[in-house]
Amino acid sequence: MLKLEEVIAGCLRNDNKSKELIYKSFYGYLMGVILRYVHDRNDSEELVNDSFIKIFKSIAQFSFPKEEVELQKAFRGWIARISSRTAIDFLRTSRTYLSVDDLAEEQQPITQFNAISQLNVQDIFKLLKALPEMHRLVFNMYEVEGFSHDEISKMLSIPESSSRVYLTRAKNKLRELYSKTLTNSYAAN
Repeated sequence: MLKLEEVIAGCLRNDNKSKELIYKSFYGYLMGVILRYVHDRNDSEELVNDSFIKIFKSIAQFSFPKEEVELQKAFRGWIARISSRTAIDFLRTSRTYLSVDDLAEEQQPITQFNAISQLNVQDIFKLLKALPEMHRLVFNMYEVEGFSHDEISKMLSIPESSSRVYLTRAKNKLRELYSKTLTNSYAAN
């Protein structure tokens, strides 16, 4: 079995078998990254393929970590960042967003609880899918992908303060949805 380092080297030489191996090995992973942003399966498949095109075009820019044991993690992070930006670009060009100033301020109660301890992954994805698109987008970019508010504002062409407001509203909405989920599950029992 080939090491990831050898496969990446093959991609640098434009070896189609190496590219195919990368594609097959990471397709599912990148689909998961894209689906956090875009929920239409057809669009997601197209965006994953677009991501691979970008990955293969820019693979020479990938920086190998000093420790070989970190290679898998570093490569996955690098391709995830390319994929998330591909999804964000798609959303930015296909949608028009309201300015936060145009939205009515909703007063939502903040409750304290540890959601992660009582939810499984599928429950969390359901909650995230229930968020308005811009809230979900900013939440994913900030909390999952690790972008700063400055980076988010530049990528989405929104003020940095709007990024902060969208994140706050996303968190408040998640609290509200989680609270409703708990109430419904207790009522069912």
